[in-house]
Amino acid sequence: MSDPAETPTRSGFVGLAGRPNAGKSTLTNAIVGAKVAIVAERPQTTRRAVRGIATDPAQRNQIVLVDLPGVQRPRDALTERMQRRVERELRDADAVLLVINGEEGVGAGDRFIANTLLRASRLTGTEESTDTARTPVICAVNKCDRLNNAETAVVLSAAAELGVVDEVFPISARSGEGLEVLVEHLAKLMPEGPLLYPPEDHSDQPSELLLAELIREQVLRRTREELPHAVEVHVDEIDQRADGLVTVKAQIWAESESQRGILIGRDGRMVRDIGKAARKELERELGTQVYLDLTVQARGRWRRDDGLLDRLGIE
Repeated sequence: MSDPAETPTRSGFVGLAGRPNAGKSTLTNAIVGAKVAIVAERPQTTRRAVRGIATDPAQRNQIVLVDLPGVQRPRDALTERMQRRVERELRDADAVLLVINGEEGVGAGDRFIANTLLRASRLTGTEESTDTARTPVICAVNKCDRLNNAETAVVLSAAAELGVVDEVFPISARSGEGLEVLVEHLAKLMPEGPLLYPPEDHSDQPSELLLAELIREQVLRRTREELPHAVEVHVDEIDQRADGLVTVKAQIWAESESQRGILIGRDGRMVRDIGKAARKELERELGTQVYLDLTVQARGRWRRDDGLLDRLGIE
């Protein structure tokens, strides 16, 4: 048996790619073992590159999962920035994890992403690439717990036929099925080197950003189809009193007065419901009681304001 002290430490970045609702954020949270990415069944839920840090001290490895916005064709300054960030992170990753929704199967969107990965991995459709120039691409077919064996086999076969994919793993981010084998494989792909983050860290997000995202998650879950993704949340202040109570002051931004009206709701019911649910999430994250001071503002065309997007950290 080899001495654990002689086992080399491995650490690196894994970029997650996939269509909206493939389960990338749920998968990130499951592998990390903590909630670092918000989850909502809506496109563009993830706007930034969220890093979730999964460290296994016993195996001396650290996987930094980069939960990326869904690969898409840009429509405005916001989505242009999101797409540039996706391509940059995928290009710089040590490995790429393509997540496919097993219930929906492999579709045109997955093939579009595969072509994007070919470019990001410095591959072309006609040129062979050496192993040193190629970023490994692993495919996780998610939600297999909702499929029977025959259905799973069909999706796995279709995923394997995507030209960029090296290995395919059937998983369920929700139940944990197949995650151990997937993580073991990803860890082997990480380069030798020291840990990139302290082993106790789960994410590199600033506290203000994480709390803002937890609030935005509750907005998305309650507005559903009533609002487009024209909503952003900004935390203005976090203050902790001597008795442990934390006051969080935050603004929900909409792009128009009509959207603001929807967010407030009749007699203020919508914003109260959002605030009540968000407060529970903040208390779970902070481990203490929270007073949430939540206001709703109309801020027209914020998605097209490059200066504002800079301040929001949407690169």
